[in-house]
Order: sequence, then structure tokens, then C-alpha cells
Amino acid sequence: MRDSSVSLGQRDASRGGNRECAPESGRRAAYRARLLSFRADPALDEHGVVFHEDGLLIVGDDGKVVTFGDYASLHTQLAPDTPLHTMRDKLIVPGFIDTHVHFPQTEMIASPASGLLPWLENWTFPAERKFEDAAHAADVASFFLDELLANGTTTASIYCSVHPQSAQALFTESHRRDLRMIAGKVLMDRHCPEYLRDTAQSGYDDSKALIERWHKHGRQLYALTPRFAPTSTEAQLEACRTLAREYDDIFIQTHVAENLDEIRWVKELFPARRSYLDVYDHYELVRPRAIFGHCIHFDDCDRCRMAEARAIAAHCPTSNLFLGSGLFDFDAAEKTQMSVTLGTDVGGGTSFSMLQTMNEAHKVARMGGHHLSALRMFYLATTGAARALGLDHQIGTLAAGAEADFIVLDPAATPLLERRTARVDDLEALLFAFALLGDDRAIAATYANGRCVHERGLRSARGIQASVAS
Repeated sequence: MRDSSVSLGQRDASRGGNRECAPESGRRAAYRARLLSFRADPALDEHGVVFHEDGLLIVGDDGKVVTFGDYASLHTQLAPDTPLHTMRDKLIVPGFIDTHVHFPQTEMIASPASGLLPWLENWTFPAERKFEDAAHAADVASFFLDELLANGTTTASIYCSVHPQSAQALFTESHRRDLRMIAGKVLMDRHCPEYLRDTAQSGYDDSKALIERWHKHGRQLYALTPRFAPTSTEAQLEACRTLAREYDDIFIQTHVAENLDEIRWVKELFPARRSYLDVYDHYELVRPRAIFGHCIHFDDCDRCRMAEARAIAAHCPTSNLFLGSGLFDFDAAEKTQMSVTLGTDVGGGTSFSMLQTMNEAHKVARMGGHHLSALRMFYLATTGAARALGLDHQIGTLAAGAEADFIVLDPAATPLLERRTARVDDLEALLFAFALLGDDRAIAATYANGRCVHERGLRSARGIQASVAS
């Protein structure tokens, strides 16, 4: 093996010309650093955390993890010509998984409004109108994915606009970069501007064509995406039921129980249904791989139904606080064993950073009397999300055979973070500092399928390894 980088224990050197991205054209490489992965939820299993203070991660030519563990035990397994990248003062974790984000809202993030419904009318819908232009959709898709990768997010469940060309643009760019993304064209045939309206039939046809083109094409996965119950007629929800039956391995994503005004509206539109969630359940959309954004104003019947169906609650704390929607109840979710993940919900959410999302999730939990540990937050953003999505054999882990989607976290990314982490003496305190003080600056590098796709200080690592893609 050959050591291809200066030891990052020398922090001045690491802030200078040393690069975290592997310069070699191939994907086979080894990384010596602190390593963190999970085998179970640390809130439920004291042995759920896998941590190596001096670890070695080995990635094969196919972009999959060969093995990971203690450097002392594994380094003799390295072939003599395997590049070894030493960064012992940094922490490698699986790539973050954002389970709820809107790519057409990238350019209207941080737009003021008095609540969810006025925010949609005054900001969101006009911004999404622009995605009828395929060139605009392609431009934003490229920027959006750059932003995800800069924040260490290697997989996201993404809402496109109602225009099929928006989903086409997102999938095309994601496929070109060899990323594992989940996305879908929004379905919306009422209670929205005419310029954003599809029909039950066109929505079915467009979604079906996109599923056939993109679901499981390379690393791309499709999500059937009715925006939320008020913007779909019964006929469109029936079309969703048909598609969900026809393609039982696709994902489903929508919004539920986010805002009290929205809930009252749903009750008026669907008076026969017991609850907002029951609207979706009536159309057989509450099932495994169904991701429901927010889930704030649930009762225990809703939560138990989610748990029974193995559906997923995507908690979006920055969005919930920004729009004043309410506080997610972690204790009630745990009591009913409802599956919980984390989402940024950009542009209602105020940051692409999953670290900042953890920051706000911790505070929301504390407001409800619940302590959300840093270990659990990192689990929810990695292995926990992958398990909820049924993808834990592929992503969210450093285990052998997984796709090598991982990030390099730098505890010296900012002067304050460096000063704080120099004084921590256990893993929980280190992760808590990352979650409460970190943002995109803490992401030294991001890898997808074994290739470096972002390096801090550069807008994108696409140019670094352009020869690899070709």
C-alpha cells in the first residue's frame, strides 16, 4: 500500500493544500480515520454503535465497501498498491440521508410568510412555475445536488415540480454523478394555480413514464408524489392507488398533519375519513417505503397505524419552526414505535445541512421534555433512515458490501468547533458538538459510490475526477 496523503493530524497542513478527496482515478482506496457506523438504534441497543478510534475503511474497485474496522487488525489485508489516505483527526460516517426536501424551492428558501398556506400561495407556487422551462430545471438541479453534497447528504427523497421535465432534469443530473437519489414529479390537480395543475390522467401517465424510465435505473429510485391531500382530487388519489399497486417497490412521499389550518381544510374536503392520515390509508398509500412529511398533529391511532404499516415519519424541525407549524412529539413516536427520520424540507426548511437539522431537532425534542442524544441523531440521519427506507443493505452504513457513500467530518472546521472538540473526551460529546456547532463547513469531503463528489473549498468535485466518470 502507499500513503497518498499527509497525515491530517497536522491541522495546519490539512487547512492548507492537503486534499481530502482521493486524487486517483479509480475507486479502490483505503481511508485511515476515526470511523462511526451503527448496527442498531443506540436508544434501544447499547451495542448499536460501532466506533473505531483508529479505523480503516477499505473501498473496492466497484465502489462498495470491502471492510472496515480497527487499523491495527486490517492494514495487513491491504494490497501493496492500494492508495491509503490518512486523516486520523477526522471522523468518517455514512453519508447523510435527507428524507424530505423540495428541489424547486431551492431559490426561494428563506421567504417570509405568516404560515404554511400563504407561504405556498405567495412564494412556492410562483417559484415552481419556472420549472416548466427544462433549461431552468436542469440549472437548478445541478446547483441543488451541489448543495446536498456540500452538506454531506448523499441520498435524499426529493419533491420535483408538477412538470415531468423537472423530474427528468433531476434524475439526469443525479445519474450522471452516480448518486443514489429518490425523487418524483408532484401530482396536483386542484386547489392550486392553473399553471401548476395536472389532471388525474396526465399525472398517472407522466408518473408511469418516469417510473419506467428511472426507477432502479442506475442508482435512481422513484417516489410517487401527491403533494398533499387538498391538492389532489379523489380521482387523482385513486390513480395513485393504481400506480402503487402496479409498482409495489416504488416509494411514496407526501405531506400530512403539518399545520392546523391544513388539517381543518382536509376535514372539510374528506369528511368521511377519520383523520388526515386516514385519507391516504383509504387509497392504500400508507405502506412500507411511504414517507410522510411532518406528522406533527397525529393522535396515537395515527402513530400506531404508521408503525403497523411500517410507513415513515419525516421530521422536519427547521421547517416546522420557521412556519410555526408545531413541535414533533418524540415521546409519542417512541411509545407507538413509529419510524422517524429527519428531513430538511428546503425551502420551508432553512438549511440544507443535516447537522443544522439535528441542532433544531434536539431543541424541538427538549421543548417536549425529550432528550435526543447526538448518537441517536446521527443514527436517524444515516442507518436509521436507510432502514426505514428499506435500503440499509445499500446505504447508511460502512458495512461490507454497502455502497461507499460516506463523508469526512472535520472537528477543526471552524475556530469555535476546533476549540470545543479539543475539550471533548467521549464520542457523544464529539457528535453533539458537530450537531450543535456544525454546518457545511464541517464537511471536509463527500464520497458517493466510492468516488469523491465534493471537497470543501471547491464548489464541486465533479471536475476533479471528470476522467473517472468518462
